[in-house]
Amino acid sequence: MSEQVQYKCPCCGGAIAFDPTAQTLKCPFCETEYDIPTLEAYDKDLLNDLKEDVMSWETAGGSEWQDSEAANIRAYTCKSCGGSIIGDANMAATSCPYCGNPVVLPAQFSGDLKPDFVIPFKLTKEDAKQGLRQHISGKKLLPRIFKDENHIDEIKGIYVPFWLFDTDAQASCRYDATRSTSWMEGDFQVTSTDHFSVMRAGQLSFHNVAIDGSTKMDDDLMESIEPFDFNDAVPFSMPYLAGYMADRYDVPQEGCIDRANARIKRSTEQVFRYTVQGYGTVMPVSSNIRLINGRTKYALYPVWLLNTTYKGQRYTFAMNGQTGKFVGDLPMDKGLYWKNFGIMTGIIGAAFFGLTYLLQMI
Repeated sequence: MSEQVQYKCPCCGGAIAFDPTAQTLKCPFCETEYDIPTLEAYDKDLLNDLKEDVMSWETAGGSEWQDSEAANIRAYTCKSCGGSIIGDANMAATSCPYCGNPVVLPAQFSGDLKPDFVIPFKLTKEDAKQGLRQHISGKKLLPRIFKDENHIDEIKGIYVPFWLFDTDAQASCRYDATRSTSWMEGDFQVTSTDHFSVMRAGQLSFHNVAIDGSTKMDDDLMESIEPFDFNDAVPFSMPYLAGYMADRYDVPQEGCIDRANARIKRSTEQVFRYTVQGYGTVMPVSSNIRLINGRTKYALYPVWLLNTTYKGQRYTFAMNGQTGKFVGDLPMDKGLYWKNFGIMTGIIGAAFFGLTYLLQMI
């Protein structure tokens, strides 16, 4: 029993067949012709597209604490939210930086890894206050009482645990692209569209892709205050914790791999896409990424957390303790919104009425 072999046109998807006259494969729908070596190479590329990404890591970030170091560490757990922080023996932990609960009880410290690096704080508590003032400045729909009577409930300098991922990425990406040309033939506009299968392949290097290792820290908030400049990182030493808290990681490096892979894959695809120029349309078809020499480090990054309350709702802001980048959501005064909306509606209505009157006078 024989089976008919069918090929689909890469341009329009229609079934193509061998044309004995032209001695090529030809699509009867878009009339595109293909020589056999080209189509065989295309089929080979399609088979490569089916390969899965290879994104594996050697997770060796962090090291064991020495007994003398561990003796000077205190761990605290919040009974309210379960948040866990660590600091030196002199740290006075009086409130939780996540929920503001004033009851923070000592907990057993064991099993944690020692950070490889730390970026020391460069900015002070006063810088964090100034950052909030600048953040709310010029926000016309911000409730007046939030600006006039706003009080900051908590300002905490805290070292946030980050797993840092380094790797080389070998990648190949394929795109369907078109380039169209139009001209007039009598009263008709004729458009000819050429279709291209575009391939890109190469290698990129990634260094210090930072993924926070704390479930208590909002991932979007932490990514928003990036980047940190790793050039300021120094080998970890306990004195850097003096006067600050350090978030106790509760997500191991293995648990952060998926997020790191997603960021690396997204960045790789974006870089390769920027190299595809000169076409009318470009549609990504497939990508294949293979990581080489993937390895991790454990570091503490400086973050100022500011908490404030408005109408019973808690608002948390974060500032990069190295660069000063400030982020956080703000409340909106609905009364001011509708008042401004009414004013703008009135202005537009008056302008429309005036324009209509002038047109009637012409």
